[in-house]
Amino acid sequence: MIEIPLIVALFLGIALLLLLILYFRLPAFISLLIASIVIGILSGLSPEGVVDTIQRGMGGTLGFVATIVGLGAMFGAILEMSGGAQSIAQTMINKMGTERAPIAMMLSGFFIAIPVFFDVAFIILVPVIYALQRKTGKSLLLYAIPLLAGLAATHAFIPPTPGPVAVADIIGVDLGWVIAMGFVVGLPATLISGLYFGRYIAARIHVSAPAVVEMDDGDQEMIDLPSFSSIASIIALPIVLILFSTMKKSGLINVGEGMGSSLIDLMGHPFSALILANLIAWYVLGIRRGLKKDELFDISMKSMAPAGTIILLTGAGGVLKQTLVDTNIGATIAEGLVSWGLPVTVFAFVAACLVRVLQGSSTVAMITAAGLVSPLLASSDLGAIELALLVIAIASGSSILSHVNDSGYWLVSQYLGISEKETFRSWSMMTTILALTGFMMVMLISLFV
Repeated sequence: MIEIPLIVALFLGIALLLLLILYFRLPAFISLLIASIVIGILSGLSPEGVVDTIQRGMGGTLGFVATIVGLGAMFGAILEMSGGAQSIAQTMINKMGTERAPIAMMLSGFFIAIPVFFDVAFIILVPVIYALQRKTGKSLLLYAIPLLAGLAATHAFIPPTPGPVAVADIIGVDLGWVIAMGFVVGLPATLISGLYFGRYIAARIHVSAPAVVEMDDGDQEMIDLPSFSSIASIIALPIVLILFSTMKKSGLINVGEGMGSSLIDLMGHPFSALILANLIAWYVLGIRRGLKKDELFDISMKSMAPAGTIILLTGAGGVLKQTLVDTNIGATIAEGLVSWGLPVTVFAFVAACLVRVLQGSSTVAMITAAGLVSPLLASSDLGAIELALLVIAIASGSSILSHVNDSGYWLVSQYLGISEKETFRSWSMMTTILALTGFMMVMLISLFV
């Protein structure tokens, strides 16, 4: 039986959250805290109980997420500074040739966005797709959409990008399984939304690269770029370590007991794996290439600015989750889902979709949806793979239909030089196909686990 007052409190809190973000333009961090407080009070928590909930929700979430996001941000900044993104893209284009450049851009975007933030990676690689369009005369969208799909998929699906890290922590699932499922779901979703849809829309909308001469200067910088093998190895290192440790814990790999087993546990933890990756990147891409220690220090410190915002936002999402647990709203929703026969995965996807479309930010959508879903899992018997797929379902929903309230929409429109209508037909539709394909892959895999 659904307790109407608790459900009303939840809906009023979510409505307030959207009002504060959309109308009053308050930062999502403050808005999430205010909405959590209102939900707690309306649900009967005492003022002291509300404060205690905030402290436990914030502290319980940030212990893990803050460390991962901070290390990931520094790792990405060093790779960005070194020219690693251009190195990967240029090498793939050289290996595959101009005719297969869309595939090269799709794969480049997919792997580059693992350590580098979406918008930064896109801006770095814009000169590459400009050069391809000028060389072939084909529509710029033929190269841009695959690149954007690769960037968007990895940004949403694969840790250590902040979104899936935050959702995995709130839900309580091993990052290794999220990485594995992110690859399994992300690659086909990128193929369909990026490569196939990119060819379709490029045949219908011809876009030329802007006639900006200075963009060509990027070709001269390619001479001093780090090698593809070094960049690929550094990016792969933390992922392989985390995955290997996860497989060991799950019994898929038997390494016995003793020092070797303990070492795998230590080095395969996301903290250790990212620290090691940072140290190697610091030396190989910095010191060995002539950068001074002070320069590397400045690069690392500047990377903390965007990371700080994401960390606080994630903490506020943890507060929302804890509020739903302490008020028993989570249990009430779970009872309702059971009575309606609605799977938690579907609820998670729809919740993320609604928040994404209404307020624009994929990160806010992911964290809000995770906060809503997490309390529902207390009495569930979902395994590690199923929980990882739940993370990907939320990530898929948070990617859907980027439009005018999303900064990514305007970033794409500006750099590709296309109208709002063309941006909607290309970028917005690509994000929708990516989201729906990702969710369908999640539901398909769920049938076999």
